Amino acid sequence: MLSTMQDDQLSLANLLRHGSKLYADSEVITWTGGEARRETYGEVGKHSAQLANALRGLGVTGDQRVGTFMWNNAEHLAAYLAIPAMGAVLHTLNIRLFPEQLVFVANHAEDHVVIVDGTLVPLFAKQLPEMKTVRHVIVANGDPASLEAPAGVQVHSYDELVSGQPETFDWPEIDERSAAAMCYTSGTTGDPKGVVYSHRSIWLHSMQVCMTDSMRLDQSDKALVIVPMFHAMSWGMPYAAMMVGASMIMPDRFLQPEPIAQILAAERPTFAGAVPTIWQGLLQHLEANPQDISHLREVVVGGSAAPPAMMHTFEEKYGVPILHAWGMTETSPLGSVARPPASATGQEAWEYRYTQGRFPASVRARLINDAGEEVPWDGESVGELEVKGPWIAASYYGGIEVDPDKFHDGWLRTGDVGKITPDGFLTLTDRAKDVIKSGGEWISSVDLENHVMSHPAVAEAAVIGVPDEKWDERPLVAVVVREGQQVTAEELREYLQDKVAKWQLPEHWSFVDEVPKTSVGKFDKKRLRSAHAEGKLDIRHF
Repeated sequence: MLSTMQDDQLSLANLLRHGSKLYADSEVITWTGGEARRETYGEVGKHSAQLANALRGLGVTGDQRVGTFMWNNAEHLAAYLAIPAMGAVLHTLNIRLFPEQLVFVANHAEDHVVIVDGTLVPLFAKQLPEMKTVRHVIVANGDPASLEAPAGVQVHSYDELVSGQPETFDWPEIDERSAAAMCYTSGTTGDPKGVVYSHRSIWLHSMQVCMTDSMRLDQSDKALVIVPMFHAMSWGMPYAAMMVGASMIMPDRFLQPEPIAQILAAERPTFAGAVPTIWQGLLQHLEANPQDISHLREVVVGGSAAPPAMMHTFEEKYGVPILHAWGMTETSPLGSVARPPASATGQEAWEYRYTQGRFPASVRARLINDAGEEVPWDGESVGELEVKGPWIAASYYGGIEVDPDKFHDGWLRTGDVGKITPDGFLTLTDRAKDVIKSGGEWISSVDLENHVMSHPAVAEAAVIGVPDEKWDERPLVAVVVREGQQVTAEELREYLQDKVAKWQLPEHWSFVDEVPKTSVGKFDKKRLRSAHAEGKLDIRHF
């Protein structure tokens, strides 16, 4: 028996029509350094149509890939909407990839057109000659004459290309399962892998972002979208905001603590999302330059776990709750959100908030141990997390053979190791490649990092396993001391005495100026391991 329901397509063309018409007065606000450039969603709809018409004129007539090499701004939002809505495929190029990786993903995706921010032209120009399929480059917010292109590549001014174009476009009917956008992993091991999102997956994911057990984005919100639009689709916030009419504040290239504080003061957003390092930097700025940020009803943090000490300071001193979320490029990226059960209060609620969160109805999860067996959700048993659902990747671009070990019986192997409570809250204890195996037991590098970073003199701490003849591996802690503070390895080791088991206490400590970061702001432990192997770390041994 079939249903009697209409089979309308969940396409981004429909989302664009909806958001630009029903929420025509909502705004996208682009920070330009000291002031804001404002555009209504109604105007965004017209500009998206103009961009689509311009791209048609450049030969984008089917599912060609159109790359973006851009900051978070109004032009990038128009590309987010116009490219998939016209039936082409948006490819967000990560500006922080290594040069050879950037060339690889542009060639692998076969980008036909790339839209580039003017301030990023010098970075992009170096790699353009090696991008074999690019035929057109559009320079936004800059001078196209600054880009010297190789033969066969035309360079255009964004403003000149779209001005004069019709403000309407005959948006096609699009199969919801067709490709809408693609994003490549950050390539920490091997070449970056391509994840291709469908119109359907983005639509369903956007609905989840707005749900009450998730980010609770709604029409009354003014969302500060710090998480890059060039990585993991900006956590789905641009599409979710268009769905419910929430206004967006785009910080463009102004991502340092001082301009972020200026944006908060000038625009008073109600919601924000970014990786923990952004908030750690802002916290240090606020300690020296106090200001009211209580207009933020909530901040969502992902990419890596936020130190509990930072979470407490933001809420108890500044009145801003920090909410953990977990996900990855392959999960669109929302996988779980740490919103405590309604019955939890006090310290119990905090314990829930320290986790990576509870899975929504559309994400199924399981834990698999070293023997390939599923382990129970008892809050104690540990295994590798595997997930599946309508916005979870089933393969990489190019097919399952690109990385067959990443997919297991229709489930995505996340590479994250953790445990799950009976009521579905996930706690990640490590990455599978980062867990420290010492004397037959596992030590969580994440737990050690959080404990060390709870010390008031510590700004950052990253933990890696180093070889040990007796125990196989032992933890090494790389510490960044807060400006104006002093602390010794002996003091930090003493500080950990009542926080971890005695056998987990690190014997190896190194003080560094900065913990190396990946292209998406996570601690780059691969580089730390290399520095250790090459003898570049000054280590204090116990």
